[in-house]
Amino acid sequence: MKAAELLPTRARFGSDEPAEIEVRGSTEPGRITVWSLGDPIHHADHSGLGIITLPPLPPGGYGVELRIGDRVMRTAIEVSDDARARLRYGFVVDYSPGRDVAEVSDLVRRLHLTGVQFYDWAYRHADLVGGGEDYRDALGQPVSLDTVRRLASAVQRAGSRALGYAAVYAVGPDEWPGWKQHALLTARGEPYGLGDFLFLLDPAAEEWLGSFTGQLRKAMTAIGFDGFHLDQYGYPKRALRADGTAVDVAESFETMIGSVRAASPDAHLVFNNVNDFPTWVTARSPQDAVYIEVWPPQVTLASLAAVVTRARSISAGKPVVVAAYQHVYDSAPAATADLATSFTMATLFSHGATQLLAGEADRVLVDPYYVRNHVVEPSTAAMLTRWYDFVVEHDALLLAPNIIDVTGAYAGSYNDDCDVSFVAAPVAETADAGSVWRRVTQFGDRLVVHLINLVGQTDALWDSARNTPVSPGPGTLRIRLPGPDLPRVRVADPDTSPRLIDVTVRREGDYAIAELPAPTIWQLILIDLVGQPETPLTETGRHR
Repeated sequence: MKAAELLPTRARFGSDEPAEIEVRGSTEPGRITVWSLGDPIHHADHSGLGIITLPPLPPGGYGVELRIGDRVMRTAIEVSDDARARLRYGFVVDYSPGRDVAEVSDLVRRLHLTGVQFYDWAYRHADLVGGGEDYRDALGQPVSLDTVRRLASAVQRAGSRALGYAAVYAVGPDEWPGWKQHALLTARGEPYGLGDFLFLLDPAAEEWLGSFTGQLRKAMTAIGFDGFHLDQYGYPKRALRADGTAVDVAESFETMIGSVRAASPDAHLVFNNVNDFPTWVTARSPQDAVYIEVWPPQVTLASLAAVVTRARSISAGKPVVVAAYQHVYDSAPAATADLATSFTMATLFSHGATQLLAGEADRVLVDPYYVRNHVVEPSTAAMLTRWYDFVVEHDALLLAPNIIDVTGAYAGSYNDDCDVSFVAAPVAETADAGSVWRRVTQFGDRLVVHLINLVGQTDALWDSARNTPVSPGPGTLRIRLPGPDLPRVRVADPDTSPRLIDVTVRREGDYAIAELPAPTIWQLILIDLVGQPETPLTETGRHR
């Protein structure tokens, strides 16, 4: 029997509509509380029957708790009037005839997924909808377009967007004779390809673009997709076309994205920058997210942080998503693989990006061919739910485009404005194994400190089995006071304290000092610098 849970009816709610939450697995009465960055903003009794309906809320992320006696169930909700402002991305791969789509809808709701990639749904790469109603895809997987349509409708009813996968320059062997005049050639004059399965052509070739954009429009009409995931393979960067023309493939991708946008102006478009190529060009293109699939040499937590930082600096406010496939689930027990995923998510979320990882009803990605996925253990499913709730509830502190990294200006002995120390562990500027990795960001008048606990790790790889983290013990936060009042300091942790809780702050000369609980994997500290009176805390952790 599954545990009781709260399940929002949609992944995103508008500010003009009430948010609705299903209580699944329990009919007991209880008390509902809605939290905004640790402050309670709404209370209501729940009879135990029916859907919980919350009043319309301003745009933002919220935590929702249902207390039944001593038990507390939690979820989160996003309220936003811009369907493209955030991309929490998932996937589906099973289009077999008659499949049940309800559990996919449940995952969209549970993890608040605002986009779902329909991987390998098409008949052929160069002929998306030419296979009739039932066919086998290019690798032999069964596809029923009725199932694809039902999945798309289920995803949309759950408040998300259905994005069809489409490779932007790949043609199969059967179709190749009609397209080889646009081939991208190696130095030996052979066409680039993916084994003998696909061959690559110039994505900006005029004849190809006319066909490709037409195929996408047909797919939107035939299936009801909201847009497309536009894929490439990361190579070549430069090549000769069959007619001898030198091709800068980055420029061709830019032309292709612009052509798809012009042909389908309302489509939601996500282009895959494989190993960051060519993010510096496509980030400014008319698409709706900056999406990067990482591979070696980008194998460390620090490299993930650098990828996200670069992407956000040129994204013009678009959401940033990193496809970081956790191959570790194929080689390590769930408990240690879950730790690897937690460190990956902590790095990405704290730097302002999300991760493409979870999909179907109970799967995570362990391979670039998404059909080769991994069925999660209950512990993994519970961990993902906690962490996705956490990123939604604290969205304003994590994913807002105007967050600024101020670590170099505030932390360290020279600045001495805001820093954290531990008696039992060093604090590091970067992701150094054996340390607590500290980062400081600013959002308006607020500072946010991120602590990622790498104590007990022997390296800082993101896709490798992790050791159980060693506690660095309680921490001490030291803040230079900007005025006479003490700052307000709150702490949250997706594994131990899912909403922000006030900690006691005291004065030491020109500084405010707060004692912090020991971090587990990731601790978020919110500092309100302006105007906190020096009064004792109540039993709930709030100032009187």
